[in-house]
Amino acid sequence: MSDRDWDAEMRKIDQQISSIPSQGAAPVRAPAQSAGIAPPAARSETSTFGVMARLGLACVLGIAIVFWPYGARCGFGLAGYLGAVATLIVAGVWSSIWTWKHRAARAHTVSLLLLTWGIVLAAADVLPRVGYAKPTPNHPANWTCS
Repeated sequence: MSDRDWDAEMRKIDQQISSIPSQGAAPVRAPAQSAGIAPPAARSETSTFGVMARLGLACVLGIAIVFWPYGARCGFGLAGYLGAVATLIVAGVWSSIWTWKHRAARAHTVSLLLLTWGIVLAAADVLPRVGYAKPTPNHPANWTCS
C-alpha cells in the first residue's frame, strides 16, 4: 500500500470542513501550490459604465446604419457600407462578450439583437451577389458598377 497516514489526512479534512462558516457562504480556499496547482488568475474588474458604454456605441452604430448617407449599390459605396456592417457585427460580438462577462442579462440580449441586425444587413447585400438570393433593384447581383 502507500506510505500515507490516511487517518491523519482524514482528520485534516474534517478540521477544514468544521472551519467552514455555517452561513451558507462559500469558503475561501487557499491556493493549492503544494499539489502543483496554480492559483486562479486575478480577474480585472470592469465597471458597469464601461460595459454600458460599449453597448451604447454598438447601439448608436446599429441605429445610424439605417440612415447610411451614401450609395451602397455597387463599387466603393458598397465596400464602405459592408465595412460599416462588419463593424456593427464586431461591435455586437464585442458588447455581447462584455455583457456576458458582466452578467448583464438585458444588455446581453440587446447586444445579441445588434449582432443579429448586423448579420441580416450583411445577408441582404451579400446573398444576392453570390447567387443565393433573388436580386432586386436595391440589391443587384453585381459587385461593381458598370
